[in-house]
Amino acid sequence: MNDEEERRSAAARMFDVRRVIGGLFVVYGVIVTLVGAFDGSTAIDKAQGVRINLWAGLAMLAVGLLFLMWQWLSPAEAPEPAESDGDDVENEGGDASVR
Repeated sequence: MNDEEERRSAAARMFDVRRVIGGLFVVYGVIVTLVGAFDGSTAIDKAQGVRINLWAGLAMLAVGLLFLMWQWLSPAEAPEPAESDGDDVENEGGDASVR
């Protein structure tokens, strides 16, 4: 693998949407889990005795970790570059003003 292929592969992994979604779910999951762990009795009573923030935070954390694990187990591959042989036709329709 040459330097160009390694650079494209690293860029494809860096901008993988699974990493962004997983990271956001993990961050928000940690925040909501901490809020749920320290909920007062009024918030628990409001949710009919269920620590909804705690459970929702743990669920978000699990989903985020699943996304990150999916991205780690099946990394994104960089697309192959388009081969050009120098005979590019800018406009096949014949109108030179449209590009």
